Amino acid sequence: MSDDQLQVLVFLCKWSLQAETDWAERTQLLPNVRLVEVPCSGRINPLFILSALQHEADGVMVVGCEPDDCHYKEGNFLARRKLTTLKRFLKYIGLEEGRVRFAWIGDDERGKFHRLVEEMIAEVAALGPAEKPAARLAR
Repeated sequence: MSDDQLQVLVFLCKWSLQAETDWAERTQLLPNVRLVEVPCSGRINPLFILSALQHEADGVMVVGCEPDDCHYKEGNFLARRKLTTLKRFLKYIGLEEGRVRFAWIGDDERGKFHRLVEEMIAEVAALGPAEKPAARLAR
């Protein structure tokens, strides 16, 4: 399977991309990358990520504000705790931890968003297509 057939879902905090150029370029992603803007990375329910991995996504990335710069004060720390727990669960059900990534983007980090997406695509490509958890558990 080629890199352009692998599906990557990105949950993006709407407050994390403050640079106008990055915000404008968020729509110029590869066709296999789906972007979901959320009010805060802390609002991401781990079940959203599991559902994405169960259905179409081969990898999921959550992008939040930099520490101490969260619009909602501690949403990014809450997201990190949720994803740390989720990664342990993924390991338990047999999915690679590399399929889920959490990243922070600060105001002064222009161009970082696209770099993070490209890194995620490369990591997912190295892992290959995700075996869907329900199929794995049904064996």
